[in-house]
Amino acid sequence: MTKQFIKTTEEIEIMRVGCKILAGVMNELEKKVDVGVTGLEVDDLAERLIREAECEPAFKGYGAQEGNPFPATICFSLNEEIVHGIPTERKICNGDVVKIDIGLVHKGYYADMARSFLVGNTSDEAKKLVQTTQKAFYKGLATIKDGSTLIDFASAVQAHAQGQGYKMVKNLVGHGIGKQLHEAPQIPNYVDKNTKNFVFYENMTVALEPMVNIGTEENEIAQDGWTFITSDGSLSAHYENTILVTKNGTEILTQT
Repeated sequence: MTKQFIKTTEEIEIMRVGCKILAGVMNELEKKVDVGVTGLEVDDLAERLIREAECEPAFKGYGAQEGNPFPATICFSLNEEIVHGIPTERKICNGDVVKIDIGLVHKGYYADMARSFLVGNTSDEAKKLVQTTQKAFYKGLATIKDGSTLIDFASAVQAHAQGQGYKMVKNLVGHGIGKQLHEAPQIPNYVDKNTKNFVFYENMTVALEPMVNIGTEENEIAQDGWTFITSDGSLSAHYENTILVTKNGTEILTQT
């Protein structure tokens, strides 16, 4: 029952502040992303900015209970890497598609967002993929309001991305968010015979995050145990915001 995930006015205000802080951090990271910069340099900046805002990185140490804690503040994924990439000394190159997924904890509540950045002289194909992924998010977002359904959202996202000839990543989904980074319900970006429909209610907070591939939807996990990579090496893009469901629509919380 999704109603149990409805937030109070006080909870929403805490999340609103935390999400705004996170959006400000992402704006600074976008300025940092450039040819020759390493993932570790971007990660160091992200952690410093989050801690300066008196918040905690949400991802660092995630998964510790399973024995494989995520070692960084951001997920830093390049090109064929879909999500959960670990920042390293690898430098950003001209033409790369750089995906940054980032989260923080503000007064006990989580904020989560992701962006795909085009660096230097990127291909027309890469530009179209990133634009399509972002637009697919907004197509889905436009369906959401108090009383709308998951199928409304997922159908709109899927129709736009697949209409451009792309494939949806199906084993990675959006999610509820609040006192935990990943709360129920799970929010896929596609519909099939196994889709478990649910209703969005006013004052729910969720993280919506289409992930779209140019080639196959199939993917695998790299040797680091975290990074999801397209099985055919094709480009992937990611776009995510934490949003609040309102009576007649939504509020994107992760924006400045």
